[in-house]
Amino acid sequence: MKNHERQNNRGTMFITGATSGFGEAIAKQAAAVGFQLVLTGRRADRLEQIRDHLGSSVIKTLCFDVRDCDATHEAIGSLTDIQIPQVLVNNAGLAVGKGPVDEGIYDDWNRMIDTNVKGLLHVTRELTPRMKQGARIINIGSVAGRQPYPGGAVYNASKFAVDGLTHAMRMDLLPRGIQVAQVAPGAADTEFSLVRFKGDAAAAASVYHGFEPLTADDVADSVLYIATRPPHVSIQDLLIMPAAQASAYHFHKS
Repeated sequence: MKNHERQNNRGTMFITGATSGFGEAIAKQAAAVGFQLVLTGRRADRLEQIRDHLGSSVIKTLCFDVRDCDATHEAIGSLTDIQIPQVLVNNAGLAVGKGPVDEGIYDDWNRMIDTNVKGLLHVTRELTPRMKQGARIINIGSVAGRQPYPGGAVYNASKFAVDGLTHAMRMDLLPRGIQVAQVAPGAADTEFSLVRFKGDAAAAASVYHGFEPLTADDVADSVLYIATRPPHVSIQDLLIMPAAQASAYHFHKS
C-alpha cells in the first residue's frame, strides 16, 4: 500500500472485474485502508479465492457478466442498503484482437463494446439511484481513450466513450453530490495483452519488451488516492503512464 494511512470504516467500495489485474489490486489496497468490499466478476472460483484472501473485508461477492443487463439488474438488486457503495469502481473492461478495421472480427468488437461501454452503463444505472450524497464513481479508462492508434479502432472507440461518459456523468450527478472521476492508464503489465492476443503468451509479453510498464498496483494506488480524498476535493481525471511512454504510441525502449 502506497501513501495511504489505514483507517477503519471508510465505507463500502464496489469493484467490477475484481478477479484479476487492476480490479484485484484495487480490492487488496482498498481492504488495507479499511474499505468493506463488494466484488464482482465472471469467474466464481477467482471471486472465492479473493474473498478467502481478504477475509471479513469482503461483505459480498456477485458472480455475473456486466454485459448481461438482466443479470446486472438481479445482482445489484440483491444488495442491502449497507452494501450500497460510497465508491463505485467501474473497472471491468478488455481489449480483444488488434488489427485494421477492414479486417475486424464482429464478435471481438461486440465483446469490447458490450463490456467497456454497455457494461459500465448497466452497473452505473443500477447503482446510482441508491448511492448517497458524497459518493464517488471512478471509471477506469485508458490513454487509448485519448489518442487512437493503428489496429485499435474499436477498443479506442470504447475507451473514448468511457471518457465522454465520465464527463457527462459528472454533470448529471453533480446536483446529487456524487463525484465522478476517471483513471486512464497507459501500458500496464496485467492479463490485458494476454486477453487481447487470445492466449498468445509470446505476443502478450512482447508488448512490454524494452521498458518498464506500469503494474496493477500502480493503477490501484491512483484509484485509492482519488477514493480517499476529503469530501470537498474532487480529483476528476488522472492519466498515469510508465516513464518510458509519452503517448498511446510513443515509447522509449532500450
